[in-house]
Amino acid sequence: MIQFTPPGSPCSVIFGKNVTAAAPGSAQGLYLIVSDIEAARDELRGRGVEVSEVFHDAGGVHAGTDEPYLFGRLRVSGSDPEHRSYRSYASFSDPDGNGWLFQEVTARLPGRVDANDTTFTSSTELATALRRAAAAHGEHEKQTGQRDADWPNWYAEYIIREQAGKDLPS
Repeated sequence: MIQFTPPGSPCSVIFGKNVTAAAPGSAQGLYLIVSDIEAARDELRGRGVEVSEVFHDAGGVHAGTDEPYLFGRLRVSGSDPEHRSYRSYASFSDPDGNGWLFQEVTARLPGRVDANDTTFTSSTELATALRRAAAAHGEHEKQTGQRDADWPNWYAEYIIREQAGKDLPS
């Protein structure tokens, strides 16, 4: 048995033999939350894992058994067009046949994280947050009509608020 705790996480996952009476491959619809779905997908594919294309659901349209694991919702190819958190997915199976979904979450809903605890578990995750802040800051400068010399503080505030699920600066 192996107990795996992702860096910075208060949650652990146990892998091993005889940890459950469930048959191998019987667990379906297991979610792994990622901040950059394309990077997570590319990493697994680079390790030889077959991963679906990125998809989003059709806004709650139920269309039978479009597997895996969106409980009958119709898949639409590509990331969510509005790039909203909790809306883009990619699916894969582990060697036992259990079904997993990557779900992209770039901004947590309020109450989902400790608002005073801001952490990044990889340089990729931080770089992705910086890219989102850069795009938002570009819009901020368009609104104000001038260059923001205090951009480092604006970026920091944006990233912290985004990760904590608070209202973002504009």
